[in-house]
Amino acid sequence: MKLRELEDPTMQEPTARRSDRDVVLSLQEVSHVYPNGTRALDRVTLSIPRGMYGLLGPNGAGKSTLMRTVATPQTPTAGTIRFGDVDVVAEPERLRRTLGYLPQDFGVYPRISAEDMLDHLAVLKGVASRADRRATVETLLHQVNLWSVRKKALAGFSGGMRQRFGIAQALIGNPGLIIVDEPTAGLDPEERNRFLNLLAEIGENVVVILSTHIVDDVSDLCPRMAVLVDGRIRLEGAPLELIRATRGRIWTKTVERDALPRYRERYEIISTRLFAGRTILHVLSDRDPGDGFTPAEAGLEDVYFSTLAHARRAAGA
Repeated sequence: MKLRELEDPTMQEPTARRSDRDVVLSLQEVSHVYPNGTRALDRVTLSIPRGMYGLLGPNGAGKSTLMRTVATPQTPTAGTIRFGDVDVVAEPERLRRTLGYLPQDFGVYPRISAEDMLDHLAVLKGVASRADRRATVETLLHQVNLWSVRKKALAGFSGGMRQRFGIAQALIGNPGLIIVDEPTAGLDPEERNRFLNLLAEIGENVVVILSTHIVDDVSDLCPRMAVLVDGRIRLEGAPLELIRATRGRIWTKTVERDALPRYRERYEIISTRLFAGRTILHVLSDRDPGDGFTPAEAGLEDVYFSTLAHARRAAGA
């Protein structure tokens, strides 16, 4: 039984119905090839409106390359990027004036307090007035719930506190575009929830791109998303619509772990997970595969793993 690409006849409709005024960030045929010949991005085209937008993909998919390209530390080999009336490739400085960026590896001076570091970063972002900087820093520290530890050195912050500080620095200057790259990796569940709630508040009136390999981050926050695999956009749309397209096509069965190779020979398995020493299989099929499989309630994880499986099978064909 072969896996075929998810067919979602509704996926393109929302994009077609959106007016040009709703699209704030536009990427057209964006590619990037590194000097060693590695093609990290392959003709990426996306139209991103205001609000939270999820970019989902496995490690090595090209997500960080795409985020650096949009944020302007890296210039694409080909293609165009526009944010409103800004030509990002031709006028990177104009974009930087309205950009907030939290990269995957966010470095700070560890012995400086959060308050002093934000004040320094505000100077670098052009907040010249000392009174304005004081007001900005105070507001941001309250917003990210770090006011009580504002005098504490950043070296003593937990991972979640550091990420919230990273959002605070990204918000200096009231940016219209905010990019966060793998922001919840390594956070404990409590810190992750706190961080995602903060992102949800921020993402109401600006463009926020959330780049991650964690499916739950996207399903919890993003009304639109794309899946990037091997530098190419493999799927794009609204999570609920993409999930709806898999309804009645995901099947599950729990088997002994040593039986897994036999099932791999007979079915195109999209995901497996262990539970109580046994393996839970998910397969994609238009018809009941029999053999003890039962219908499964589809989720965004099934959409994601189906897309990955199809992309990898196509690459190996």
